[in-house]
Amino acid sequence: MGILLLDGLKAMVLGMCMVLVFLVIMIILMNIMSRLLKPFANLLEKPVAPKKAAKKASGAKALSAEDKLLAKAAVEAVKMYRGEK
Repeated sequence: MGILLLDGLKAMVLGMCMVLVFLVIMIILMNIMSRLLKPFANLLEKPVAPKKAAKKASGAKALSAEDKLLAKAAVEAVKMYRGEK
């Protein structure tokens, strides 16, 4: 019985070492590929248009009366839940 356990332990260690070697080789190759393809990265990315901050500011100020009422109700509900009122 002891010989079988020892053989199983040897197989487990061998398998774990093989996986470790595979992962190390894969990481090294991925780093090499990253360095090789870095000059071509701009070909793959689409340019993103910058968003204007003025739109967000005007959208925040243009709250309707109903939105203001809902916001006030939400604040009051949180206060009641926390026991502040």
